[in-house]
Amino acid sequence: MAQPIRLLPTALIMAGLGGALLSSSILAAATLLAAIAGLVFIKNKTLQKTGWDTPKELRLLHFAFWFFVLVSAFSWVMEGFDYEGGKTLGTHARLILFWPLVVALTVAGFRARHLFLTTALVALSTLAALLIALATDYQNTGELLNTRFGAGINPISFGNLALLGGALALVGGSYFARTGRAATAFAVFGLGTAAITIAMLSGTRSNLIALPVLLALLLPLVGRKLRAAGIVIVALVSLGFLLSNDRMHRSIESAIGDAPLDSGIEIRLELWQLAADMFMEHPWTGVGLGGYSSYIEALAESHPEHAYLKDCCTGHAHNDLLNNAATSGIPGALSWAFLIFIPLVIFARNLFNSHRPSAHIAVAGTMVSAGYLLFGITEATFNRSLFLTFYLLAIASLASALFTELHASCFRQRKVKVSATIIAKNEEDHIADCLKSARLVADEIIVLDSGSSDRTADIAREYADVVEVTDWPGFGIQKQRALEKASGDWVLSLDADERITPELAREINHHLADPDADAYKLPWAVTIYGKRLDFGRSGRAPLRLFRREGVSFSDALVHERILIPEGRKTRTLRGRLTHYTHRDFGHSLEKSAKYAWLGAMEKHRRGKKTRTMIYPTLRGLMTFVQVYFIRFGFLDGAVGYLTAMTYAQVTFNKYAGLWTLGRSQSDTFHE
Repeated sequence: MAQPIRLLPTALIMAGLGGALLSSSILAAATLLAAIAGLVFIKNKTLQKTGWDTPKELRLLHFAFWFFVLVSAFSWVMEGFDYEGGKTLGTHARLILFWPLVVALTVAGFRARHLFLTTALVALSTLAALLIALATDYQNTGELLNTRFGAGINPISFGNLALLGGALALVGGSYFARTGRAATAFAVFGLGTAAITIAMLSGTRSNLIALPVLLALLLPLVGRKLRAAGIVIVALVSLGFLLSNDRMHRSIESAIGDAPLDSGIEIRLELWQLAADMFMEHPWTGVGLGGYSSYIEALAESHPEHAYLKDCCTGHAHNDLLNNAATSGIPGALSWAFLIFIPLVIFARNLFNSHRPSAHIAVAGTMVSAGYLLFGITEATFNRSLFLTFYLLAIASLASALFTELHASCFRQRKVKVSATIIAKNEEDHIADCLKSARLVADEIIVLDSGSSDRTADIAREYADVVEVTDWPGFGIQKQRALEKASGDWVLSLDADERITPELAREINHHLADPDADAYKLPWAVTIYGKRLDFGRSGRAPLRLFRREGVSFSDALVHERILIPEGRKTRTLRGRLTHYTHRDFGHSLEKSAKYAWLGAMEKHRRGKKTRTMIYPTLRGLMTFVQVYFIRFGFLDGAVGYLTAMTYAQVTFNKYAGLWTLGRSQSDTFHE
C-alpha cells in the first residue's frame, strides 16, 4: 500500500485532537475519516497480511466501547424509541468506531513521537484559542480574563479538555527530553504549562480536583530520589491554583461555614438525588435515554419550585455514573465502569515499564482515563459529543501507540544459558512443534518420556539434547527429575502441548539479556477447536521460566507447583504461551476425567474433605462464573462458553470424587 495512504490516519488524528478545542467539527470530521480508512484496511486484511497478532488488551478495550453502545441501544429500545433518547444514542454510537481507528493507526505505525506531537498540538490550540479571543476583543481584555473563559464553547468542556491537553503535553515534554530532543522538549513543556494555566481561566471546579491527580501521574517518569520533591511541587502548584480560584474559595467556605451553598452545587446535589431516585425505581433498566429529560420536565411542570430545572438541567444529571445508572440501570453503570476502568487498568499496568516510550504512553493513557473519571464527578462527559469524541480518539491513539511500542521494545539477545525441560507421554502429534518452539529460547532441551506407546521418544531424539524413557511417578516428581538434569542457569519448564510463540521468544530473550526478576509467568493462549482463547481460562499465567538455583517442584500427583525460594521476584510477561489442551471433544472428556480424579486423590492424600454434595455444586458454579464472566470468557464466543462449562464440570467432578473417597473411608471405619 502506498506510503501516503498509510500516513493519512496519523495526519487526521493529529489534526482532530489538535484542533478539537478550536472546532468540534474538526474533531468529528477527522475521527470519521480515520475510521473510514480503518474500515478499508479491515476489508483488505492489511494487518493480517503482516502477521499482526491482536493483543488481547485491545480486544478488551474494544469490548468496553461496544458494550457501552449496546447498553445505550437497549435502553433506547426499552423506552420506545424516544426522540431525545435517539439523539443521545447518536452521540454514544460514535464509540463503535474504536476498532477501525485502532486498525488505521496500527497500519500507519502510530508511535510515541506522533502521539506526543499531537498532545503538543492540543496545548497549542488552547493557547491559540485564548490569543484569538484576546485579538478579537482586545478592548475588553480585563473583562475577558475575569470571566469564565470557554473559547466560544462550554467553559466546563473547554477547561477540562484544556487541562487534560496541558498535562499530556507535560508527558510529551518528558518523552522528548528523555529521547535527546531538548529544544522540542522545552517547547512542549512551555505549551503544556500555558495550557494548564489557561484551563484554570475557565473557573471549572473539577479542574482543581483533577489537577493534583494528573500532576502526580507524572511521578513515575522521574527517578525515585526525585519523587519526594515531586510530591511537594505537585502540592504547591495545586495549592497555588486553588487559592487563586474564587469559585472554589466560595464553595469551600460554604461547605465548612454557615453560608449558603453555591447555586451550581445546590442544583447538582438536587439532580444527583433525583437521578438516584430514578435508579432506585428502575434498577435494571433505568428510565431510558430520554427518560431523564422527560422526568425533569414533568417535575418542573408539576412542582413550580422546580421550574428552574427546565431551563438548565434537562439534558443529563451532571454526573457520569449517576446519569448512566438513572437512564440505563445497573447495565448502564457497569458499561460506564468498563469504559473508564478497563483503559485505566491496562495503561496503569505499564506505568513503570522499563521501555521509556511505553512508560510515557502508559502515563498519558492513565491520565486520560483518570481525568475523565474525575471530570465525570460534576459533568456527564459521555453525553457531550465533544467530550465523548475526544475520549474515543485519545484512547484509540494511546492504545495503538502503546502496543506498537511494546512490540518494538524487545530486541536484545539473552546472555544466560537456558535449559528447556519437557515431560511427555504419547504426544507424537505435539512433541516436534513443542521442541522446535523451545529451541527459540533454549540452549539445551531435556525430554523425559513416561513410557509412550507411540513415536514420541523417537521424534524427541531428533530435536532434543537429552531424551530418557522412565516410569510415571506423577507430574511433580517427573518434572523434578527433568529439572535435576538441567545444566542451564535458567530453566523453561514446558508441557508437550505448549508452544513458545515468536513474540514470546523475543520477549524472553530480551528480558534474559538483563533479567529484572528471578522467575517469569507466561500467559496462556489456550487454543482449541480451531480458536485461540484470549480470555476465560486463558486469563491464567502459569510460572514456567525461572533461575535454576534453589528451585524445586512439589510432589503433587497433578497441578504441581514450582517452589521458588522466598524473597525472589516474579514478573509476568506479555507474550502468549500457546496451549493446545486437547485434540478433540472426546480427548477433552478423557483428559478432564483423568485430571478431576487425580485432583480428588491429591486432595484426599492431603487430608482434605467435603461432607455434602452442595460444596462440589457450588464450586462448579463458581468456576463457571469466574471463567465465563469475571475473566471475560464470553468474549471468546461459543468456544469460550464450552470451555467454561468444561472447567466447571471438572471442578464439580474433582470435589464430587473427594466426597466419594471420604465416604469410602467412612464405610471402611464403620465396618
